[in-house]
Amino acid sequence: MFTRCLIIFSFISVLSPTLFAQQTESQSDTTILKDLRQYPRRNSLPVRRPVIFPETVRLPEPEELQLSINYWRSWTSFGVNVNQASFSDNWGGGGVNSLALGGQFTYKTDYTQGDKNFVSEVLLQYGKLKNKGQLSRKPADRIFWDNKVALKLSKSWYFFGSLNFESQFDRGFSFARNAQGTEVATLLSRFMAPGYLTESVGFEYKPVKYFFLRIGTGTARQTFMIDTNLYKTNPKNFGVEPGKGFRNELAFQVVGSIDKDIAENLNLKSRYTMFANYEKLKSIDNRLDVTLTARVNRLINVSLAGIVLYDDDTADKIQASQALSLGLIYKFPR
Repeated sequence: MFTRCLIIFSFISVLSPTLFAQQTESQSDTTILKDLRQYPRRNSLPVRRPVIFPETVRLPEPEELQLSINYWRSWTSFGVNVNQASFSDNWGGGGVNSLALGGQFTYKTDYTQGDKNFVSEVLLQYGKLKNKGQLSRKPADRIFWDNKVALKLSKSWYFFGSLNFESQFDRGFSFARNAQGTEVATLLSRFMAPGYLTESVGFEYKPVKYFFLRIGTGTARQTFMIDTNLYKTNPKNFGVEPGKGFRNELAFQVVGSIDKDIAENLNLKSRYTMFANYEKLKSIDNRLDVTLTARVNRLINVSLAGIVLYDDDTADKIQASQALSLGLIYKFPR
């Protein structure tokens, strides 16, 4: 019994330092971790809140801005077309030397403020064509100036008044050959022979920017003939009584116009005019102008233009003209 107790005491004596050491190390590690968790302590550094002293600052009075609204918009373009051809004397395919030069100027301005609208449009065209062995001709010659004032009545309807002037720059001839084969020119028209001045009031339908239709219920047109002897070479004399220089007509007028980019770099411009004289409604004047313009680059374009006209004061049948041209054109604003 004594021996057994001595063995147990000896075993406890051997294990006690190890257990004590482990307990001491565990307590030491716990103390270190506890101390590490305390550093850095929150708000360990003193922080001083800034003191704000508000002060009133007087700013200089702002200057009045000199602003104004410009209700005017304008577009201008001018172009030159040149066509030339030459052949040697022994050219087997036939042909004739020729030179054609043409120019065009357009200007349009628009003023819109509230329900009021004013539009003015100018179109000037002139060209000259010379073929070898022939007298010179003019493929284009027109002066056109249209002005319109309108008051908006509803979303798409306006009450309008318009003033329109139209004539030409140069003399116009018809050409024929006499018995000797020589070409002879017969005078048909010239500047202000004829010249047209048209006043109209009525209603305008304009559902979109690129289209309008004017219905002129009250329209008057004056035809001027400054050359009172023109009837000697042009018997119709544009409806003016021979020897006189003026004619006045009261009529019903319809004018429709389209000016739209139908594709990229492709523009369609068309204008139709119907003029019905109240004194002879069986004979109605009609004119259709169509121009298709393709823009090649900033300066070069190709245009195809056509005119169909019926006016019994000029000819008994329908008149038509067509022109294809390649030329330079400049527009601003671009």
